[in-house]
Amino acid sequence: MTDISSVSWTDASGQAQTARWRSEAAVSAPHKWALADDTLNANTAYRWVCEGTALIWQGDFQNARQLLQALARRIDRKPRKLKAPATQMAEAFHQHRQGQAQRARLLGMLLIPVAPDYSVPLRRAPEVRQALTEVWGAPDGQPSLLTLRELQGLIGAHEWRKKGVEIPALGPAPRNRIHPHYGVFSPVRGEYVELVRQAPWPAAWGPEARAFDIGAGTGVLSALLARRGARQVVATDQDPRALACAEANLRQLGVANAVQLVQQDLFPAGQAALVVCNPPWLPARPSSPIEHAVYDPDSRMLRGFLAGLAAHLVPQGEGWLILSDLAEHLGLRSRRQLMGWIADAGLQVLGRLDARPQHPKASDPGDPLHRARAAEVTSLWRLGHAAAVAV
Repeated sequence: MTDISSVSWTDASGQAQTARWRSEAAVSAPHKWALADDTLNANTAYRWVCEGTALIWQGDFQNARQLLQALARRIDRKPRKLKAPATQMAEAFHQHRQGQAQRARLLGMLLIPVAPDYSVPLRRAPEVRQALTEVWGAPDGQPSLLTLRELQGLIGAHEWRKKGVEIPALGPAPRNRIHPHYGVFSPVRGEYVELVRQAPWPAAWGPEARAFDIGAGTGVLSALLARRGARQVVATDQDPRALACAEANLRQLGVANAVQLVQQDLFPAGQAALVVCNPPWLPARPSSPIEHAVYDPDSRMLRGFLAGLAAHLVPQGEGWLILSDLAEHLGLRSRRQLMGWIADAGLQVLGRLDARPQHPKASDPGDPLHRARAAEVTSLWRLGHAAAVAV
């Protein structure tokens, strides 16, 4: 989502400038700003951003990058004031998020102009037109202004989109890469994809059986089901960017004919022998639209999936819920709550496959949430109608 308000200023040559404010993170345009160039030292810049003054950069682009790094060092070495000792993991989690939000706010005060053709009119600026077109669409003839941090994110997303993410569960290279688009959660946590590859088909599965993929994202799970032999997969997502991303990936992987994409929140119409869902794992409020893939306020998607699953399963069908227990280790949700929601939905657990995380933070003692991350387990819960016989 882009805030399309505008920002006006007078540049160093005395010319009046107006640019559209762009923010994929839905951050409001700054109310106070100053021009900045290569003569600005990091200490002064840090003082200004702490006082709420955004910096519209007029100098060398690479120097702006160095200034952003210098600001980050100053922010990271400044002791953060905690409201109370983080004796509980939930408290530690919320204080960590508050610190991260404050860090992002300060680093988001260094602003970069973009010309109407999506070039950056600064010395030694990189070529970014393709990266911006992928997210913003074709140029509309207006100059833009955005944070350097967000511009770096757009550039990085473009490179990820070109390179792709190798998914071993999809088979041998080179036809096993998923290309995430900007704003669509990348399947870098490969352990959950492997669980879907290993899980046995439901008793109701057959050559003409249907599968639903709820919250398709990049389309990785739909592609995997098709590679496993599913001929009819209906994949839903409410985000148009995710649907465009999934369509491109399914086509590139050669499985588009097996998957129907539908813009829908949760379930499509009808029933299926298999319904797969990988909801956001943490019940907390996103601080930006991009975080919706990670944070699920009040476990809305998780509870909605469980509440509607029984009605969308054929007899002897299964729902595969892919969920990390990180929220339990952080004290944000209990196992008892989860099991209660499953029972209340007329479901029972038919089986479970577990995997330990492989990402670097799980083995980083310096991470403020290390104790919870080190204990984390990602599970594929095989759920069926409560009247079914447990496996």
